[in-house]
Amino acid sequence: MEEGISKGGAKRKFGHDGRPVEFTLNYKDAGVDIDAADELIDAIRPAAEATGRPGAMSGLGGFGALFDLKAAGYRDPILVSGTDGVGTKLKVAAAMGRHDTIGIDLVAMCVNDLVVQGAEPLFFLDYFGTGRLEPAVAAAVINGIADGCRQAGCALIGGETAELPSMYADGDYDLAGFAVGAVERDALLTGDAVREGDVVLGFASAGLHSNGFSLARRVAENADLTFDDPAPFAPGQSIGEAYLTPTRIYVRAALAGIGAGGVHAIAHITGGGLLDNIPRVLPEGLGADLYARAWDLPPVFAWLAEAGGVAPREMARTFNCGIGMVALCPADRAAEIKSALEAAGETISAIGEVVRRDGDADRVRIHGLGDVFGG
Repeated sequence: MEEGISKGGAKRKFGHDGRPVEFTLNYKDAGVDIDAADELIDAIRPAAEATGRPGAMSGLGGFGALFDLKAAGYRDPILVSGTDGVGTKLKVAAAMGRHDTIGIDLVAMCVNDLVVQGAEPLFFLDYFGTGRLEPAVAAAVINGIADGCRQAGCALIGGETAELPSMYADGDYDLAGFAVGAVERDALLTGDAVREGDVVLGFASAGLHSNGFSLARRVAENADLTFDDPAPFAPGQSIGEAYLTPTRIYVRAALAGIGAGGVHAIAHITGGGLLDNIPRVLPEGLGADLYARAWDLPPVFAWLAEAGGVAPREMARTFNCGIGMVALCPADRAAEIKSALEAAGETISAIGEVVRRDGDADRVRIHGLGDVFGG
């Protein structure tokens, strides 16, 4: 193909046969709108800049995001990283046309996984993939991500927005988050310090958080309820509004509890619930006995169990059942650590203790679970 000049001075392309080539197709015709992406970057820039913190060195737009650990005040840091999404809670957000809180969920699912190892979240990056970019929807999502970053004290320093018309249907989008934190080497929480007799302190959850939504959606569907219907378990809210209650970000409280001294381990209660997540921080030969009546069960869980006919153990392996995080600490430090966590804004209950448990026995037992769920 050769290039020539038309009479008006404009460049034209000519094929090998000498005939002019007509330009009739562009990237937007193929489903990707670069102008919309540029519009989105301009819309979210102020929110991202508002998450700045010591160590963050670069704004949006570069090929790579920079962070200076020395400027953040670390002397011998271990980096801790994590990635996560929010699962089919996205389906609820799409059905409700509510996109302003799902970004908080994304941040929470990542940074809560960092702080349980004693790490302070430093920076966050996101991936937003969609079939057709709607700048207003994407901006609402990313502004929510920025809100979550401010709550966690980390900087939103980069991300990727991908318009993939052949991968997603119009109106659909997917999210992934990537968080990096740091902890001084001698302050890393590994669970090795957990001992028999340690107290289990439970942090109250805000509701479903971001796990179990395939089951939660199915329960509503089987009950012939839509997300717009009034929630039987939340007066004044629709089912969709109650389901979209954002995941709590426990970072500031957890760091305050760690700062009080004596915390042996922390576990984030996500998929797998109390039964599968607490064992992740227990040394071999130890388990935990929990007491279901030691904390308040949010009404959404009782409703899901009853309306869905979900067995108590299945509830405890699918949902957080009202406890979004636990801290394990010596009995003689429990009261002071509990006070530090409460002063940071969390509702804390002593929900059990660490016990000797050998062999193939369940590592975590929840006493009275059937009574709480009526099964």
